[in-house]
Amino acid sequence: MSRRILKDLTKSRKIGLFNQPIVFFALILSLFGAMFCRLFWLQVIQGSLYRRLSIENRIRLVSTQPIRGRLLDRHGKVLSDNKITYTLSIQPRLVDKVSWPLLRDSLSKLLDISKDLLEKRFAQGVDEDPFRIILLRNLTAQQVLRFMENEQLLQGSQVDIELIRFYPYGSLAAHVLGYTQPITSNEFKFLSKKGYVIRDRIGRTGVEAAYESHLRGQWGGEMLEVDANGRVQRSLGIKPAIAGKDLILTLDLQLQQAAEEVLADKKAGAIVALDPRTGAIRAMASKPTFNPNFFSKVYTTQKEYDQLFKSRQKPLLSRALNAYDPGSTWKLVTGMAGMESGKFPFDIRLKTFPCIKYGSHCFPEHNRSGFGTIGYEDAYSFSSNTFFYQIGVGIGSKALYEAAKKLGFGSQTGVELSYEEGSGLVGNEEWAEKGRGWGEPGLTPWIPEDMASASIGQAVVQTTPLQMARAYAVFANGGYLVTPHLAQVGINRLSEKYRKKVDISGRTLLTIRSGLRKVVLSGTGARLNLPNFPEIAGKSGTAEDSTGGPDHAWFVCFAPYESSEIVVVAFAQNTPGGGSVHALPMAKQVLEAWNDNRQK
Repeated sequence: MSRRILKDLTKSRKIGLFNQPIVFFALILSLFGAMFCRLFWLQVIQGSLYRRLSIENRIRLVSTQPIRGRLLDRHGKVLSDNKITYTLSIQPRLVDKVSWPLLRDSLSKLLDISKDLLEKRFAQGVDEDPFRIILLRNLTAQQVLRFMENEQLLQGSQVDIELIRFYPYGSLAAHVLGYTQPITSNEFKFLSKKGYVIRDRIGRTGVEAAYESHLRGQWGGEMLEVDANGRVQRSLGIKPAIAGKDLILTLDLQLQQAAEEVLADKKAGAIVALDPRTGAIRAMASKPTFNPNFFSKVYTTQKEYDQLFKSRQKPLLSRALNAYDPGSTWKLVTGMAGMESGKFPFDIRLKTFPCIKYGSHCFPEHNRSGFGTIGYEDAYSFSSNTFFYQIGVGIGSKALYEAAKKLGFGSQTGVELSYEEGSGLVGNEEWAEKGRGWGEPGLTPWIPEDMASASIGQAVVQTTPLQMARAYAVFANGGYLVTPHLAQVGINRLSEKYRKKVDISGRTLLTIRSGLRKVVLSGTGARLNLPNFPEIAGKSGTAEDSTGGPDHAWFVCFAPYESSEIVVVAFAQNTPGGGSVHALPMAKQVLEAWNDNRQK
C-alpha cells in the first residue's frame, strides 16, 4: 500500500514539474498581452488625444482678437467704435482645485481683489467654460503692470487684451445700431466652424447683427514654445488678426439727433426720415429707447437685466418697425383703390354726412356735421371720414387689399432688420373667414362695420411707421416702390429689384399728390406753410388704439413737393389730441433740421 502511494506521489510531482513552464509562459503571455493592449489603446486609439496634450504642454497659443469694423454715418462720423480693456483669466486645465487656493490668494494680494469675488468667479466659470474662466474685466493700468511683473509666479493665469464695443452717442439710434454680446456655449457649438472662439462677441440686434460677417474680422494669434514652468522659449509663428470692415450707414447724424430730440417729451413713438428716390433711411428713432453700452458693461446683475428686458415700457422694441393703427394717413390707400377700381374716378364728388350707418353702427364725420359735397382734394384737405367710408364700402375689401399690397403694406419692407420688423395687417374677407388670427375659422366673418373701419385705417388695419414712409414715397417719387435700407454696400438701389414701378395710373397719382399738397396749403397741415422753405405735401392722422389705449397721433409728409428728397413720418403713440396737434410739430422740427443741412 505504501509502495503504491509513493509511486503516485512521484508521478504527481513529475506532472507538476512538467506544468510549471506552461503556467509561467501563460503568465508572461498575459502580462505582455495586457501591456500590448494598453499600448495599443494609448498610441492608436487615444494617440491623437495624447499627442495633442503633449503639444499643449509645451506650446501656448496667444490669441489676437480682431478689431470689429466701425459703424459710420453717411458723412463718416463714428456711431459705433471699439475700446481696449484688460481681462484677468485662468485656464482650467492648468489650474486644478488643489493649486487654485494658492493662486487665488496670490492674485488677491497682488491685485487688491477680494478673495470671495475670485472664488465666486472661479466656481461659476468651472461650469460655464472648460477653456477659460474670466476672473476680472476692465483691469486698471496699475493692476496690469503688477501682474506682468509677477507673471512667472502666477502660473495658469493670464491678462488678455480685449476690444469692447463702444457707442459714443449713447442711446442715439440704438434700435438701428443694435448691440453685441458674448456668444453662448450653445452658439459656440456651430459658430466654432465659422472661425469663432469661445471669447467672441456677436452682433445680437440691429445693424450689428445684420452685418455681422462684414464687421467681425478674423482671429489671429502667436504660437509660443514654453518650458515646464511656462516660461517662453521661442515664437513658432504669428498669424495676424484680420480687422473687420467699417460700414457706412445711410443715417445722417444731425438728422438722427433731431429725430431723437422731437421724441424727448413723448411717452412713446417713432420718427422715420427716408430718401424717396433710393429708399436710404436718413433717420430712424424710437422711444422708449436704451443705451447699447449697457451690453458692454464689465458685469451686469440679473436685476439690471430684468429692468431692461422685462420693463412694461418695452425699451428694446423698435416702434419704427412695429405696427399700429394708422388712422387717416391710410386714406391715400382708400383713394387709390377707389380711383383704380373705376367705381370712384378722380373727378367724383360725394356728399358728406354727420354720420353714415353701416351694420349696427353709425360711423361719424370727425366734425360731426360733414363738409358738404366734395371731391378727392378737399376730402384729403378736410380729412373727411364719410367721403372715404363711401369709397371703401363701395369698392369692397378685395380692391382695398390689392391697393394696399401695391404700396407695400401687409409685408416686410426689405430693410436689413427683417428679423425685428413686423408685417402689419391689412384685414379682408379671406382673413376674417380664417379666424382673424385669434378665432375659429368660419366663425368670424367680415361685416360691414369692418369695411367702414378699414376705409379710414382703423381696427382691422395696422402699419409700421417704416411701411408708411415707403408708401408715401411712391407719391413723392412719381410712382416707384423703393426698398428702405441702412447701408449701401455696393448694391444698386435704383435697379428694378429694389425700385419697382407701381401699377397705378398717372391720373390717380396726380390726384392724390394734389390732395396731399392741399392738406398743407389749406387743411390740417397748414402750419407747415413755412417762409423760405420748400413746398411740402402731407397728411395727418388720429387713430383709435385697437388694443384699448389712448389715441395715436400721426403726420406723414414729403418735400420738396415737385422733386422730393425726403419723406418724414412722425408717430406719437397713445398721445390723444390729434395728429395735426402732436405729430405735425414733430415732423416740422425734423424738416427744419433737414433744410438747414441742405442749405449748408
